Amino acid sequence: MTTTERTDFDADAAVTILRKACEVADLDPDGIEMLRFGDHAVFRVDGGRIVSRVGRSPDRLASVRREVAVAEWLAAEGYPAARLVTAAEQPVVVEGHPVTFWEGLADGEKYASTGEMGVLLRRLHGLEPPPFSLPPLQPFDKVAHRLERAAIPDATRAYLRSVADDLTAKYDRLEFALPAGHLHGDFNVGNVLQDATGCPKVIDLDGFVSGPREWDLMQTAMYYDSFGWHSEAEYADFVDGYGFDVREWAGYTALRSIRELLMITWLSQNAATDPRASEEVEKRVESLRSGGSRRDWAPF
Repeated sequence: MTTTERTDFDADAAVTILRKACEVADLDPDGIEMLRFGDHAVFRVDGGRIVSRVGRSPDRLASVRREVAVAEWLAAEGYPAARLVTAAEQPVVVEGHPVTFWEGLADGEKYASTGEMGVLLRRLHGLEPPPFSLPPLQPFDKVAHRLERAAIPDATRAYLRSVADDLTAKYDRLEFALPAGHLHGDFNVGNVLQDATGCPKVIDLDGFVSGPREWDLMQTAMYYDSFGWHSEAEYADFVDGYGFDVREWAGYTALRSIRELLMITWLSQNAATDPRASEEVEKRVESLRSGGSRRDWAPF
């Protein structure tokens, strides 16, 4: 379903788009609460019974259509993941922005344990491939666009571009230990939530691609050894659940650097409207320049 017009995208615009999408989908727009703002603006709707994702720009439409296909595939496989609200044809497209509606998992965000995460990821990677093609993983495909649009100092932009060039060359030389296949693409504790019965489910399905399985292991490893967001015991549970410790792979440090760059460029999208995000981007860039600790990187 599609309506026309275009608008600049910020938090207020996202709410307006969501309200229009609710009208198209015949859903109750009351009780809207923003959860986060990144490549998508994510909201609770209808008292949390529905979660909606509003795409930042029209160029998200292809990935959102793929997200819908992935959700339908995982549902058919009985895999514990986010489920689409079936009352509406999805995605709804408003002013060029794709909007999807999902069943809410719980009143609040209750995260799965790292052990559960490892088991779920191993199970996901063990599924037969989906009955449709997935694009190949391209780690740097959004970097240039994000940096071009980000409200950051020119010197910061130039430095991050040079980092991206260097890491692109390193990525092309990596030799992976695990077989390639379908990937979640953004597998981390924030994307594995418990439902109302306490069962863990995987969310944010728009990043599914095909590529090296190490990619899906990286964030949990980094959250432990780079940022201290997971404890040693929690990371050990994740490794036990999945059956492989990506930190022991020779390419780990290079892939970790790529993930760090993507974390910075993702956050740079909000630098114009969020002073905390702007300050955090500069802090993170300084740690790249100096080779300093990442332990003071704040989660967003």
